[in-house]
Amino acid sequence: MGEILFLTHRVPWPPNRGDKIRSHHFLQKLMDCAPVHVACFAEDEAERQLGWERKAELASYEIVLRKKPQWLGGIEAMLAGKPVSLTCFDSSEIRAYVDHVVATRPVDCIFVFSGQMAQFIPADFGGRVVMDFGDVDSAKFESYADDGSGPMAWINRREGRLLRTFEKDVAERVDHSLFVSEAETALFRQRSGLAGDRVKAVGNGIDLEFYGATDVQPEGLEQSGPMILFTGQMDYQPNVQAVQSFSTQVMPEILARFPEARFAIVGRSPTDKVTQLDGKNGTVMVGAVDDIRSWIIAADVVVAPLRIARGIQNKVLEAMAMGKPVVASRCAAEGIDAINGQHFLIANSVDDEAQLVCELLQDSERAQHLGEQAEQLIHAQYSWARQLAKLPSLCGLTTSSIAEVAA
Repeated sequence: MGEILFLTHRVPWPPNRGDKIRSHHFLQKLMDCAPVHVACFAEDEAERQLGWERKAELASYEIVLRKKPQWLGGIEAMLAGKPVSLTCFDSSEIRAYVDHVVATRPVDCIFVFSGQMAQFIPADFGGRVVMDFGDVDSAKFESYADDGSGPMAWINRREGRLLRTFEKDVAERVDHSLFVSEAETALFRQRSGLAGDRVKAVGNGIDLEFYGATDVQPEGLEQSGPMILFTGQMDYQPNVQAVQSFSTQVMPEILARFPEARFAIVGRSPTDKVTQLDGKNGTVMVGAVDDIRSWIIAADVVVAPLRIARGIQNKVLEAMAMGKPVVASRCAAEGIDAINGQHFLIANSVDDEAQLVCELLQDSERAQHLGEQAEQLIHAQYSWARQLAKLPSLCGLTTSSIAEVAA
C-alpha cells in the first residue's frame, strides 16, 4: 500500500477559516485511507506549534514559518516574471522535505491543496498527482483588477494573467484538477480548454453535528432589536468590501423601516476599514468569538453581500445548516445547489438586499420557513462524507488499501 504526500499553503488545523476547513476535511479523509505526510506553512510560531488530536497519526510533517514579506515576494515576482502568489510561498525547506519524502517513502500520490503549492511537485515524480485549486484564483485577481484602479489594478491584472497560464500548465501536468463547485469547474474548463474527466467538482461540506447543535447560548449579546449578521475572516478583501457596502449602502434603507435593527460583523482580524464601521448605521463590529454558532442562532437574518466571490461560501452553508434565512448576492450564492426563494434569497443589487432583508424582518413566518427549508437541504446534500465520497478513488486508493489502514 502506497503513501500520500499532502501539500497545503496553511496549517490545516484547526478548521477555523474557509480554506482551512476544506483542507482539514480533505486531509482527514485521506488519513483514513493511507499513511499521509504533510508539508505546509505557518503564519507565526504559535500556529506552527498548534496541537491537533490526530497529529501523531501523520506519517511525518514539515511546518515551515512563512517569513517572506509580501513586498519582497513582489520584487522577486517582478524580476522572475512569476505570479506573486508563487514567490511569496516559495521555500527551500519545503522543497527539501518533499524531495526527501518522495525519495525515501513509497509515495504513490501527491495531493496539492491550493495553487501556490503546485510549484513543489517534483518534475520527475512518476506517481499520481491530484490538484485541488478550490477556486479559479486567476479569475479572482482579474475581478480585483476590474473593480480597482491605479497601481493595484495593474498588479492584480498582471497576477491574474500569469496565474491563468500557471493554472493551465499545472492542470495539464496532473491527473485530476479539483474545484469547489460545478460553476468553478465549468469556468476553468472554458478558460483552460481542458475537458473531460480530468477536471472535476468536489464540493465543500458542513460538520452537521457541530452546526446542528441547539443548546448553544449567545455570548456577549444584548438582544434589543432585529439582528442582521455577517460572518467571515475580516482581513479578506471581498469580506471587507462586502461589509463596507452593506453598512454604508444597505443599512440606511433598512433603518428607515426598522430603526432598532443592527448589523453585526463577526470574524477574526478586522482591518481598520472594518473597525471604522462600528457605531455607524446600526453596525456593530464584534470581532472574533469563541463560538460562531451562538451568533448565528441569535441572528434574524444572515447576509452574504459579496461583490466579488469565487467558489462556495461556507458562511452561507453554516447559516443554512442552522436553519437561518439567508440573503446572498448572486456571486455569493453561485456555487450552492439551492433554489432561490425556496432555500435562500438571492439579491441582484443593493436595493434588492435592503428590500429582501426588510421583507424577512417583517414576515417572521416566511423567514422561519425559509430557514427550515435551508436546513433540510444542507443536511440532505452537504455532509462531508457525501461531498468527499469519491476522493479516495481520485487519489488511486482501492477498497483493499483502505481496509488495510482501517485494520
